[in-house]
Amino acid sequence: MANPLQFIQDVRSEAKKIFWPTRRETMITSSMVILMVILASLFFVIVDSALRFGVKLMLTAGH
Repeated sequence: MANPLQFIQDVRSEAKKIFWPTRRETMITSSMVILMVILASLFFVIVDSALRFGVKLMLTAGH
């Protein structure tokens, strides 16, 4: 078992290494995530519509 005092010192040392992004970096990253979500949503709407059209076409082809 490690020395509790040494453990606390190690935790403090590691906590000093934490890098927090700037406000600008956070805004850019958030904007990119939102953009990718919108693009993925549009992609899946288009694919879903195409598949629905294809299935509907196949089911009504026999009539």
